[in-house]
Amino acid sequence: MTATLIQSPDRVLLNNISWQTYQFLVKNFEQQPGMWLTYDRGLLEIRIPLDPHETYKKLLGRLVEVLTEELEVEIRSLGSRTCDREDLARGLEPDQCYYIQNEQAVWDKEQIDLSKDPPPDLAIEVDISSSSINRLDIYVDLGVPEVWHYDEQALKMYRLENKQYQNCSHSIAFPFLTLSDIERFLNLKKRFERYYMQVHK
Repeated sequence: MTATLIQSPDRVLLNNISWQTYQFLVKNFEQQPGMWLTYDRGLLEIRIPLDPHETYKKLLGRLVEVLTEELEVEIRSLGSRTCDREDLARGLEPDQCYYIQNEQAVWDKEQIDLSKDPPPDLAIEVDISSSSINRLDIYVDLGVPEVWHYDEQALKMYRLENKQYQNCSHSIAFPFLTLSDIERFLNLKKRFERYYMQVHK
């Protein structure tokens, strides 16, 4: 096993990690909230998200939860539950993930098995400091139909088509919701922060 220290305070990359070691770490890191694992066929990235990451993750999560509550849509929210499959030798923890269209398929399952059960319908990714592993490629393999990706500068919506992600302007889970709608929502937060800083100088 070799470790590669990335020029970033929030992550480390490890090579030649077995699936069994990854699973052992997943179970142990459940007791260490705030540490995130991405596994890609022997390559393991460990990240400790910075404060801006957590802020935007919570904002986007609240948006989904408020929408579904107002629309009276049943969802199963699994937060950052580990999404992995041994047959693919790949796994990650989304920032937020939701069963929406497939909620009925998993609502009563205590433990979801992605080798048998459908993947989450929507995953949210906040990428303030870029991952060393292509996480979107893992989502493709897992079959997640929709991913929202935010990097503090821009938001992108991805729709899974023919085993690759295509940029899209409308949500699959919420067809009335556009990319511009979510960007306006996030920009309101930024404007409020600027106003707050000016008032409290």
